[in-house]
Amino acid sequence: MRTLRLVVGYDGTEFNGWQYQVGQRTVQGALEEAFGRLGDPGKYCRGSGRTDRGVHARGQVASLVTTIGIPINKLLFALRAHLPDDIDLHRIDEMPPDFDALRHTQKKTYRYTIIHGGKLDVFRRRFQLQVPQTLDPERMKKAIDPLHGTHDFRAFETRWPNRQSSVRTIYRIELGVDNWLVWLEIEANGFLYNMVRAITGTMIDIGRGHRPVSALADTLASGSRSQAGPTAPAKGLCLQSVTYPDPFKFES
Repeated sequence: MRTLRLVVGYDGTEFNGWQYQVGQRTVQGALEEAFGRLGDPGKYCRGSGRTDRGVHARGQVASLVTTIGIPINKLLFALRAHLPDDIDLHRIDEMPPDFDALRHTQKKTYRYTIIHGGKLDVFRRRFQLQVPQTLDPERMKKAIDPLHGTHDFRAFETRWPNRQSSVRTIYRIELGVDNWLVWLEIEANGFLYNMVRAITGTMIDIGRGHRPVSALADTLASGSRSQAGPTAPAKGLCLQSVTYPDPFKFES
């Protein structure tokens, strides 16, 4: 038996999320099927987290235990031949037997991308939320800073409580701007269900001028999901990267 680490990218548009579900097309299911075609579907295939239906990934990480003895460099190409076009297996690493992609996760980075002002990039329409109104990025930048640090983020969690604790630490939160493109990038030690999408929905309302600049801080302090904006659609969200501590660290 060998334990492998898989680094995977995927267009989540036509997947019903990461997690295996009977009769549904999922990323985990596609990976296990590819391994199965090489002789062993693998055991304990675990992602660093579950991305929802329609959410994308550039750097999802999974761990898997298999009996397949093909050398790593050949295994990568063999698996790619059996994966659909909307999954890209970036790399495979041999890992210690105790490595677990979920349990050993240290930090994750998500990015939400918006194109606004009535613009549309037809080649990236599956990966961006189109907002017809012109947003004010300066208002949005001023609004996000209070989320930095350790807080109870229950106000940005769908159907709270979903976890034992809703306290999370945001290490970095930034708003990028490039002409009509705006993206929110958050690096944290973990995320609640729909947390980034609820923050983004509130931030878009601020950018439209429908909420004050203090809306994110006010919502955080309230602890009430009803005070936040709508949950932004899945299409704009992408898992960018996952960070692990030594001895499981790797350069993407």
